[in-house]
Amino acid sequence: MSFVYPIKYDVIVVGGGHAGCEAAFAASRIGCKTLLLTMNIDTIALMSCNPAIGGIGKAQLVKEIDALGGIMGIVTDLSAIQYRYLNTKKGQAVRSLRAQTDRTKYRLVMRRILEKVENLDIKQGEVVRLLVKGKEVYGVETRFKTQFLSKTVVLCLGTFMEGLIHIGLESFPAGRFGEFGSELLPKNLRELGFILGRFKTGTPARLDGRTIDYSRLTPQYGDEEKRRFSFRELDIDIGIKREEISLPCYITYTNPKTHQIIKENLDRSPLYAGIIKATGVRYCPSIEDKVVKFSHKDRHQIFIEPDGVNTYEVYPNGISTSLPIDVQIKMLRTIEGLERVEIVRPGYAIEHNYFDPTQLYPTLETKLYENLFIGGQIVGTTGYEEAGATGIIAGINAALKALGKEMITLKRSQAYIGVLIDDLVTKGTNEPYRMFTSRVEFRLLLREENADLRLGEIGYKIGLLKEEDYKKILKKKEGIEKIKEWLKRERLYPKEEINNKLKEWGTSIKEPISLYELLKRPEIDMNKIIQFKNPPLDIKENEDLFWNVEIDIKYEGYINRSLKEIEKLKELEDIEIPENFDYYQIPSLSNEAKEKLSKIRPKNLAQAQRIPGINPTTILNLLIYLKK
Repeated sequence: MSFVYPIKYDVIVVGGGHAGCEAAFAASRIGCKTLLLTMNIDTIALMSCNPAIGGIGKAQLVKEIDALGGIMGIVTDLSAIQYRYLNTKKGQAVRSLRAQTDRTKYRLVMRRILEKVENLDIKQGEVVRLLVKGKEVYGVETRFKTQFLSKTVVLCLGTFMEGLIHIGLESFPAGRFGEFGSELLPKNLRELGFILGRFKTGTPARLDGRTIDYSRLTPQYGDEEKRRFSFRELDIDIGIKREEISLPCYITYTNPKTHQIIKENLDRSPLYAGIIKATGVRYCPSIEDKVVKFSHKDRHQIFIEPDGVNTYEVYPNGISTSLPIDVQIKMLRTIEGLERVEIVRPGYAIEHNYFDPTQLYPTLETKLYENLFIGGQIVGTTGYEEAGATGIIAGINAALKALGKEMITLKRSQAYIGVLIDDLVTKGTNEPYRMFTSRVEFRLLLREENADLRLGEIGYKIGLLKEEDYKKILKKKEGIEKIKEWLKRERLYPKEEINNKLKEWGTSIKEPISLYELLKRPEIDMNKIIQFKNPPLDIKENEDLFWNVEIDIKYEGYINRSLKEIEKLKELEDIEIPENFDYYQIPSLSNEAKEKLSKIRPKNLAQAQRIPGINPTTILNLLIYLKK
């Protein structure tokens, strides 16, 4: 006999990982009565792998989550123990912020925020099936037969669906090491007709920092400049303040002796013994994979990352493994500085189910059933940031649909999140998807420091971003325009004292020139410009604004070219395809094209063009038919 919970919710979010937290926060802040159901309240927002947020391609996602009104950036800032700005010697489009965090504090801050936000209930329970009527989902049922009813449901199940952990030749069911997996819900999803795939990921052993000789390692310190992921202040009093802490990481390397031990024990590796069948993360391989596939290398870099302020536990980034524990300890003790190291928790690999993302619309609602949204690692991604990005969109759209409002879709030209979701729902993925700057065609426009300018208005209009935060964005836009107008207005004349100064920097002028045009020269930066004229705003107090302006001006030619490409893309985006369009009625399309288009159901010609195997002739034939 089932027990129906007396409260009917607008949105139910299943799963308390990084995706589930963003989804639940977004839905509740937009104004929906929301329930977050998780198998273990104590592990809400647990960082299962490395204790860090951001990095190349990922920082942009975090900044965009923040611009929409999400909380990953704020939680990172409240728990950060080191910041580093990466790729500083490369172009502006690929520069990215990364933060080491206190693993325990990150989890506690996130939980405190969620517990204090209005409209959100948090309950512990294992969801085993969806409640379905016809082609609509209307709630969930837990293992103990409690039914929770809602207008929409968001599944954010991470690695828990039929999770199987491997350490050496031993394996056992689990969602994470020490936590139960989800066995009944994936069975229910299959019964409903959904396609599930199988991926593999892994993590290294956690080490006791007291058994490491840090004097033999190379320290890596954080940036001296004050950094932040969020442009906002948390408007909920949680009793936890941001602290200016900077703990170093350390660098060491594997060596031929390490590699020899790994090679001698490959027959005990589940990966090479053929026990693990699922596809792993190509860009984050295990140490076994590195040694075998890059046999010409005699060493691989390891970052020793602190787990937090109040623990000795450390994370050895770069040495993920599923070898037996005795081999793990033997291997680790060949590494410089780790000769006496002790393992606190063993490394392991985990196989888990994922939801084929081509079964989703760009809103992240499923095509098979209405009111069901999917977010997080379950859609075939890897990484906290990718999970949070899909989670917030799933949560936003679940809330908007519950309220009877129009759902949002971010375009590839708008955001990294747009690229991430479009890649998944249009192309699918045959390996865990990780975000890179190279995936983003318009990355010069979609820089991390202008995420608020790009997405803040969307966050504000849907009711997620607060008015005071949106006013900050409007003030920033106003300041940028003020600086640009000043640069265009102020001119330099070819006087001797001016040219003497310019020659020090490797340039000169022969005729009057505006500061705007002068700033386009590669040898001139904003700090040099202000030596000639006083800016309208204090440069120290408005550093971010001047930084935005300088990038916009220096890359003006490339930016204008990108804007023209976006206009061409928009022409195809404006040609929408009806949701239930019958592609088989077009005789000029090949059977392969009909099959692929019917499976993906693109929203417009631009998305149709990106489907693998769809050629220009198919798009032209489709265009002609739609115009008829």
